[in-house]
Formats: sequence, structure tokens, C-alpha cells
Amino acid sequence: MEMHDLCTIAAREMRCLLATAIKVEGHAYRKQGVSMLLTEEGQMYGSISPGCLESDLQARVSHVLDTKQMEFVEYDMRPEDDLSWGETIGCGGLVVVLLEPVCGELRSTLQKMHECLQSGAATALTRTFQDDYTRVQYEWKRIGTTEKGHQPVLRPSLVPPHDRVAYYNLTSLQVDVQHSSGNIKHEHTALTQHSRDIPRLTLVPERVPATSNGSHSTTPSGDSQHISEADIPTNDAISTNPWDLPQQLTSQYTPKPRLIIIGAGNDVIPVARLARSAGFRVVVADWRESLSTSERFPETELVLGFPCEIMPLLKVTKGDYLILMSHNFPRERELLEMLVDCEYAYLGIMGSKTRTARLLDGLPPLKYVHSPVGLSIGADGPEQIAISIAAELIACKHKVSSLSSEVGQKGSVAHANDGHSSGSR
Repeated sequence: MEMHDLCTIAAREMRCLLATAIKVEGHAYRKQGVSMLLTEEGQMYGSISPGCLESDLQARVSHVLDTKQMEFVEYDMRPEDDLSWGETIGCGGLVVVLLEPVCGELRSTLQKMHECLQSGAATALTRTFQDDYTRVQYEWKRIGTTEKGHQPVLRPSLVPPHDRVAYYNLTSLQVDVQHSSGNIKHEHTALTQHSRDIPRLTLVPERVPATSNGSHSTTPSGDSQHISEADIPTNDAISTNPWDLPQQLTSQYTPKPRLIIIGAGNDVIPVARLARSAGFRVVVADWRESLSTSERFPETELVLGFPCEIMPLLKVTKGDYLILMSHNFPRERELLEMLVDCEYAYLGIMGSKTRTARLLDGLPPLKYVHSPVGLSIGADGPEQIAISIAAELIACKHKVSSLSSEVGQKGSVAHANDGHSSGSR
């Protein structure tokens, strides 16, 4: 799920937290910088893992929201002999997750970012960690449009991290303190209010039961083992940044690409649904009011009117994707004539190559024409055809293959894959 969507959801969820993978090492399901939202009611939007981490993150939501403080959570799934992670989790990497309550400065920042993304501009969110990573400040800025991919890009600043020795392997609310003697003492993080607007994270040792001789005992296996008081480091030795994070992290986000579908027939419904799931901001435009309803197209922007009426409203830009699915030859020809001088990223035309050649006959060559629209996967019926279209949109979005079409000098369309007909997607 894109940050564009998460900002929208955060605006309506009063008690939710933002979880961000701020460091990833080794093999992992998602890339560094990806975020998700978790609500106190148990709703999850987006993902950081295939599902192996989310239940643990969900268990922390109430605590983070009640304290209004951030937390770092480490999931080290690299050791193969660790029965709790290594052999049961397929990822096998290290993931450090930052949990932030969506309130105060962060809520206001996400709202401004949403307005920026809605306008079609990219944005950057900068987190500045202070006081040895116990406080964080937020800053966002508009960075204009970008031609890069739509995955969040997490970029550390040139500000170096604090030069401190990490005595602790911080794992969410529990910290295992490894001493030179090989003994381990469990500690828990406690979150203390430092400022109304800036979250603060501190470490407070857990009270460990004393043995008869005054020493403390616990090991990972539960076996009793004596630990001298002199072996236990003071709280001043604790590092809240054992992962060598930079003091500043900047996440860049691009707006969701807009898909404009001309036509509101029944075959458009699955295309709109799948395109939304694939990360597109979907607009359905048609002149038939009875078909252009929110009941038929939930969570979709609807534009009512003929091509000459809707084109000034749509204001097509070079990042937009368009598909003609009205099955009305005169209206689609009218719209294509208006696209001659427009910049766009993709133009899909439903129908056979012969029909498309007739539509384009006499027009100057148009760029990025995909006809028949959709990848050739042997699709049959509206649902499967919608899948082929969504697949082509995703491929073009991520530029994983050269799918652009070229228009011949005589108006014929040479499809870049196999020139499949409308009935053989």
C-alpha cells in the first residue's frame, strides 16, 4: 500500500500508529522504508512482512498509543538455530521497525503530505532523531514530480550516528543484556514523556529477583545462574541505537499514478477495482449518468460528461495512464483528437487491432499506445481481461519491460508484445 493511501487512512483513524521498516539487512519481504498503519481496533493497512511480524506489532499498538511515544522494534530472523524466528520465518533477515503514534506533529505532517500527493507532487518526510535517539522531530517538503518508481526511498543524511558502544541488543519491549561473563539479564523499555510534541524513548531496568546471596539470576533458557552486581552495567551504558542508524532519515514518496478510464460499462468495474489494488488512483469518466455511480465504482473518482467537457477538467499530464473502454467509436475518436497535443504515460485502447487502426486513421502518431489493451495471457471474460490489463499497467508503472507501442506511418498499430487480439489476452 502506498504512503498516499496511508495518509488518507490516517486522516480518518483517530487512534493508529505508523510502523516503518527503518533498517533492513539480508533477505526480507519488503524494502527498507516501507510503512504500514495499525489501529487500536485491530485493522492493518499495508504490510512490512508476509504476515509473520504484523501480529507482534499489533500487540504493541495500545501501549504506543497510550504513552504517545515512539518505539524501536528489532526482528532478527537470521539465526537458523533460533526456533522462534530462524526456522519458522522464511525471510531470514534483520528488520528494525519504528513505531510512531499518529498524533500531534506527525498527524499534522501526514495531512500536509496527503495534500501534496493529491496535487500530483512528490514529497519527502525527514525524521531527525535527538538526544541519543530518544526524541524525534518531523519535517516534510514538496519535491515536485519524479519519473522514478513509486516505492519509498529511504535515504540517510550525512549526519553520522552517535559514536557509542552498543551493549544491548534492543528487541522491542525486551532487551537482552549480554555481559562478558556470558550471563544475560532481561530489561524492558519504558517510555517517558519528555516533551508534548517530541516523543522520547528511555530504557528502565526490569527488577530481577535476588537470590539468597544477593545476586541476580536469569538466562534465556530459564536456568538459574549467578550474576554479580558489578557485572550489571548501569543505565548510562545503554545504547538506544545499536543498529548504527543515522541521525536523519529521509523517506521520499511519489504520488499514486492516475488511471483515467473512459467508459463506465460493466467490464470497467473489475478493471477499476484491480487498478486500485495495484496502486493507481482511478478516475472513471463517462457521459452516462446512470452508469457513473459510487455504488458501481466505490473509492473511485467519477467525472460526468462528453470528451469535450471532461478533458478540461481532467488536465491530463505526463504521469497519467488512460484506457478507452466506452465501446463508442465517435466519442473515443473525439477524445483521441484531443490527446494529440497531450503528454501522458500510457494509452490503452480496448478492441481489435483493426478497430484501433480505424480510430487512429488520419491522426498524427500517438505515443505509448497499447492495443489491444492488456498482456497476452489467454484471458477470457471481463474478470480475466481485467487481470491482463492490470498486469500491463503494473509492468508499465515499474518499467520492467518495454511495452510501448508504435503507430505505423499508415495508422496501423504494432503491439510491442505479440499483437494479440481482444479475445486472446
